[in-house]
Amino acid sequence: MLLLNKSLQKDTTLTAKEERKLKRKLVSQLEDENIDEADDIADTLVDMGIYAADDFLPLLQKPDRELILDLAYKLSEIQRATQTINTATDRASKVVFALKNYARYDSEEVMIQADIIDGIETVLTLYQNNLKHGVEVLRNFQKIEPILCYPDRLNQVWTNLIHNALQAMDNRGTLTLDVSQDNDLIKVAVTDSGKGIPPEILPKIFEPFFTTKPPGEGTGLGLDIVSKIVDKHGGKMEVASVPGKTTFTVFLPVNLG
Repeated sequence: MLLLNKSLQKDTTLTAKEERKLKRKLVSQLEDENIDEADDIADTLVDMGIYAADDFLPLLQKPDRELILDLAYKLSEIQRATQTINTATDRASKVVFALKNYARYDSEEVMIQADIIDGIETVLTLYQNNLKHGVEVLRNFQKIEPILCYPDRLNQVWTNLIHNALQAMDNRGTLTLDVSQDNDLIKVAVTDSGKGIPPEILPKIFEPFFTTKPPGEGTGLGLDIVSKIVDKHGGKMEVASVPGKTTFTVFLPVNLG
Protein backbone atom coordinates (compact mmCIF):
# COMPACT_ATOMS: atom_id res chain seq x y z
CA MET A 1 0.00 0.00 0.00
CA LEU A 2 1.45 3.34 -1.11
CA LEU A 3 0.01 5.13 1.92
CA LEU A 4 1.69 2.72 4.34
CA ASN A 5 5.03 2.80 2.54
CA LYS A 6 5.04 6.60 2.59
CA SER A 7 4.28 6.60 6.30
CA LEU A 8 7.26 4.35 7.06
CA GLN A 9 9.55 6.96 5.48
CA LYS A 10 8.56 9.44 8.21
CA ASP A 11 11.15 12.13 8.91
CA THR A 12 11.62 12.18 12.68
CA THR A 13 13.94 15.19 12.55
CA LEU A 14 11.15 17.74 12.03
CA THR A 15 10.40 20.13 14.86
CA ALA A 16 6.86 20.67 16.16
CA LYS A 17 6.84 24.09 14.51
CA GLU A 18 7.81 22.60 11.15
CA GLU A 19 5.10 19.93 11.47
CA ARG A 20 2.44 22.57 12.22
CA LYS A 21 3.49 24.54 9.16
CA LEU A 22 3.31 21.44 6.95
CA LYS A 23 -0.07 20.50 8.40
CA ARG A 24 -1.52 23.93 7.55
CA LYS A 25 -0.26 23.53 4.00
CA LEU A 26 -1.79 20.05 3.83
CA VAL A 27 -5.17 21.26 5.13
CA SER A 28 -5.15 23.97 2.48
CA GLN A 29 -4.38 21.41 -0.22
CA LEU A 30 -7.23 19.14 0.90
CA GLU A 31 -9.70 22.04 1.05
CA ASP A 32 -8.70 23.10 -2.47
CA GLU A 33 -9.69 19.60 -3.58
CA ASN A 34 -13.07 19.96 -1.79
CA ILE A 35 -12.31 17.08 0.56
CA ASP A 36 -14.51 17.08 3.66
CA GLU A 37 -13.05 16.97 7.18
CA ALA A 38 -9.77 18.26 5.82
CA ASP A 39 -8.44 19.13 9.30
CA ASP A 40 -9.09 15.65 10.74
CA ILE A 41 -7.62 13.94 7.71
CA ALA A 42 -4.57 16.18 7.85
CA ASP A 43 -4.12 15.28 11.55
CA THR A 44 -4.06 11.58 10.71
CA LEU A 45 -1.71 12.01 7.75
CA VAL A 46 0.73 14.16 9.73
CA ASP A 47 0.71 11.62 12.58
CA MET A 48 1.72 9.07 9.96
CA GLY A 49 4.51 11.34 8.72
CA ILE A 50 2.76 12.27 5.47
CA TYR A 51 2.84 15.98 4.66
CA ALA A 52 1.54 16.09 1.09
CA ALA A 53 -1.52 14.43 -0.41
CA ASP A 54 -0.67 14.62 -4.10
CA ASP A 55 -0.30 10.85 -4.47
CA PHE A 56 -3.34 10.04 -2.34
CA LEU A 57 -6.04 12.42 -3.58
CA PRO A 58 -8.05 9.70 -5.40
CA LEU A 59 -7.99 7.57 -2.26
CA LEU A 60 -9.06 10.48 -0.02
CA GLN A 61 -12.04 11.14 -2.26
CA LYS A 62 -13.43 7.61 -1.83
CA PRO A 63 -16.43 6.99 0.45
CA ASP A 64 -14.51 4.46 2.54
CA ARG A 65 -11.47 6.72 3.05
CA GLU A 66 -11.88 6.74 6.86
CA LEU A 67 -11.62 2.97 7.01
CA ILE A 68 -8.57 2.98 4.72
CA LEU A 69 -6.85 5.74 6.69
CA ASP A 70 -7.54 4.03 10.00
CA LEU A 71 -6.15 0.72 8.75
CA ALA A 72 -3.05 2.35 7.27
CA TYR A 73 -2.47 4.30 10.50
CA LYS A 74 -2.67 1.18 12.69
CA LEU A 75 -0.40 -0.82 10.39
CA SER A 76 2.16 1.97 10.31
CA GLU A 77 2.17 2.10 14.12
CA ILE A 78 2.83 -1.64 14.26
CA GLN A 79 5.64 -1.33 11.73
CA ARG A 80 7.28 1.57 13.61
CA ALA A 81 7.02 -0.34 16.89
CA THR A 82 8.75 -3.28 15.22
CA GLN A 83 11.48 -0.99 13.91
CA THR A 84 11.98 0.44 17.41
CA ILE A 85 12.36 -3.06 18.85
CA ASN A 86 14.84 -4.00 16.11
CA THR A 87 16.84 -0.83 16.77
CA ALA A 88 16.94 -1.53 20.52
CA THR A 89 18.01 -5.13 19.89
CA ASP A 90 20.75 -4.04 17.50
CA ARG A 91 22.05 -1.49 19.99
CA ALA A 92 22.06 -4.05 22.79
CA SER A 93 24.04 -6.43 20.58
CA LYS A 94 26.61 -3.73 19.90
CA VAL A 95 26.93 -2.99 23.62
CA VAL A 96 27.49 -6.67 24.44
CA PHE A 97 30.04 -7.01 21.63
CA ALA A 98 31.95 -3.94 22.79
CA LEU A 99 32.02 -5.09 26.40
CA LYS A 100 33.15 -8.62 25.45
CA ASN A 101 35.77 -7.13 23.16
CA TYR A 102 37.22 -5.06 25.98
CA ALA A 103 37.06 -7.98 28.42
CA ARG A 104 39.11 -10.11 26.01
CA TYR A 105 41.71 -7.40 25.78
CA ASP A 106 42.02 -7.21 29.55
CA SER A 107 42.51 -10.94 30.06
CA GLU A 108 44.20 -12.42 27.01
CA GLU A 109 46.58 -10.05 25.25
CA VAL A 110 50.21 -9.39 26.06
CA MET A 111 52.21 -6.23 25.50
CA ILE A 112 54.74 -6.09 22.67
CA GLN A 113 56.96 -3.47 21.07
CA ALA A 114 55.06 -1.67 18.31
CA ASP A 115 55.29 1.44 16.16
CA ILE A 116 52.50 3.90 16.90
CA ILE A 117 52.69 5.57 13.49
CA ASP A 118 52.42 2.23 11.67
CA GLY A 119 49.17 1.59 13.56
CA ILE A 120 47.74 4.99 12.62
CA GLU A 121 48.68 4.49 8.96
CA THR A 122 46.94 1.11 9.01
CA VAL A 123 43.73 2.74 10.25
CA LEU A 124 43.99 5.47 7.60
CA THR A 125 44.30 2.78 4.94
CA LEU A 126 41.09 1.16 6.18
CA TYR A 127 39.31 4.52 5.88
CA GLN A 128 40.73 5.32 2.45
CA ASN A 129 37.30 5.35 0.77
CA ASN A 130 36.02 7.87 3.32
CA LEU A 131 39.08 10.06 2.94
CA LYS A 132 39.39 10.33 -0.84
CA HIS A 133 36.12 12.19 -1.47
CA GLY A 134 36.58 15.44 0.40
CA VAL A 135 38.92 14.94 3.37
CA GLU A 136 42.40 16.43 3.42
CA VAL A 137 44.72 14.51 5.74
CA LEU A 138 47.61 16.41 7.28
CA ARG A 139 50.29 14.22 8.86
CA ASN A 140 52.66 15.84 11.31
CA PHE A 141 54.62 12.78 12.38
CA GLN A 142 57.78 13.03 14.43
CA LYS A 143 60.06 10.00 14.27
CA ILE A 144 59.56 7.97 17.44
CA GLU A 145 60.80 4.59 18.59
CA PRO A 146 58.47 1.60 19.09
CA ILE A 147 56.95 1.36 22.55
CA LEU A 148 55.70 -1.49 24.72
CA CYS A 149 51.92 -1.60 24.26
CA TYR A 150 48.85 -3.54 23.21
CA PRO A 151 49.02 -2.58 19.50
CA ASP A 152 45.62 -3.98 18.52
CA ARG A 153 43.94 -2.03 21.29
CA LEU A 154 45.75 1.17 20.42
CA ASN A 155 44.57 0.65 16.85
CA GLN A 156 41.07 0.53 18.32
CA VAL A 157 41.77 3.93 19.88
CA TRP A 158 42.98 5.42 16.57
CA THR A 159 40.04 3.85 14.72
CA ASN A 160 37.50 5.34 17.10
CA LEU A 161 39.04 8.82 17.13
CA ILE A 162 39.45 8.97 13.34
CA HIS A 163 35.95 7.59 12.76
CA ASN A 164 34.46 10.19 15.11
CA ALA A 165 36.47 12.96 13.45
CA LEU A 166 35.20 11.99 9.98
CA GLN A 167 31.61 11.85 11.24
CA ALA A 168 31.98 15.26 12.88
CA MET A 169 32.99 16.70 9.50
CA ASP A 170 30.42 14.73 7.48
CA ASN A 171 33.43 13.37 5.57
CA ARG A 172 34.29 16.87 4.33
CA GLY A 173 37.13 18.91 5.78
CA THR A 174 40.62 18.61 7.21
CA LEU A 175 41.83 15.77 9.41
CA THR A 176 45.08 16.62 11.16
CA LEU A 177 47.16 13.95 12.87
CA ASP A 178 50.07 14.91 15.11
CA VAL A 179 52.50 12.44 16.65
CA SER A 180 55.38 13.70 18.77
CA GLN A 181 57.47 12.82 21.79
CA ASP A 182 58.10 15.04 24.79
CA ASN A 183 60.59 13.45 27.18
CA ASP A 184 58.93 10.22 28.40
CA LEU A 185 55.52 10.87 26.82
CA ILE A 186 54.29 10.25 23.30
CA LYS A 187 51.50 12.59 22.22
CA VAL A 188 49.00 11.64 19.52
CA ALA A 189 46.48 14.34 18.55
CA VAL A 190 43.53 13.85 16.20
CA THR A 191 41.97 17.12 15.03
CA ASP A 192 38.93 17.64 12.83
CA SER A 193 37.52 20.79 11.25
CA GLY A 194 33.90 19.96 12.12
CA LYS A 195 31.34 22.07 13.91
CA GLY A 196 32.71 21.27 17.35
CA ILE A 197 31.30 19.74 20.53
CA PRO A 198 28.82 21.90 22.50
CA PRO A 199 30.27 22.98 25.88
CA GLU A 200 27.39 21.36 27.78
CA ILE A 201 28.17 17.98 26.19
CA LEU A 202 31.96 18.09 26.48
CA PRO A 203 32.15 16.91 30.13
CA LYS A 204 29.97 13.87 29.34
CA ILE A 205 31.63 12.42 26.27
CA PHE A 206 33.75 9.86 28.13
CA GLU A 207 30.81 8.61 30.21
CA PRO A 208 29.64 5.03 29.51
CA PHE A 209 26.58 4.83 27.22
CA PHE A 210 26.59 8.57 26.43
CA THR A 211 26.07 9.18 22.72
CA THR A 212 24.80 11.96 20.49
CA LYS A 213 24.25 9.59 17.55
CA PRO A 214 20.77 8.57 16.37
CA PRO A 215 19.23 5.43 17.88
CA GLY A 216 20.88 2.28 16.63
CA GLU A 217 23.98 4.04 15.30
CA GLY A 218 26.01 4.32 18.46
CA THR A 219 26.45 2.39 21.69
CA GLY A 220 27.91 5.21 23.73
CA LEU A 221 30.82 2.89 24.58
CA GLY A 222 33.34 4.11 21.99
CA LEU A 223 35.06 6.85 23.95
CA ASP A 224 34.54 5.05 27.26
CA ILE A 225 36.45 2.00 26.02
CA VAL A 226 39.04 4.23 24.32
CA SER A 227 39.61 5.94 27.67
CA LYS A 228 39.96 2.57 29.43
CA ILE A 229 42.51 1.37 26.87
CA VAL A 230 44.56 4.53 27.32
CA ASP A 231 44.33 4.18 31.12
CA LYS A 232 45.56 0.58 30.83
CA HIS A 233 48.65 1.93 29.07
CA GLY A 234 49.26 4.33 31.94
CA GLY A 235 48.29 7.24 29.72
CA LYS A 236 45.64 9.94 29.68
CA MET A 237 43.30 11.69 27.27
CA GLU A 238 42.36 15.31 26.77
CA VAL A 239 39.81 17.00 24.51
CA ALA A 240 39.46 20.60 23.39
CA SER A 241 36.75 21.89 21.09
CA VAL A 242 35.65 25.11 19.47
CA PRO A 243 33.57 25.52 16.31
CA GLY A 244 35.77 24.43 13.41
CA LYS A 245 38.35 22.63 15.52
CA THR A 246 38.08 19.63 17.85
CA THR A 247 41.19 17.87 19.12
CA PHE A 248 41.43 14.60 21.00
CA THR A 249 44.91 14.11 22.44
CA VAL A 250 46.29 10.83 23.78
CA PHE A 251 49.36 10.82 26.00
CA LEU A 252 51.24 7.51 26.32
CA PRO A 253 54.32 6.79 28.42
CA VAL A 254 57.36 5.61 26.49
CA ASN A 255 58.16 3.07 29.21
CA LEU A 256 55.22 1.44 30.93
CA GLY A 257 56.45 0.53 34.37
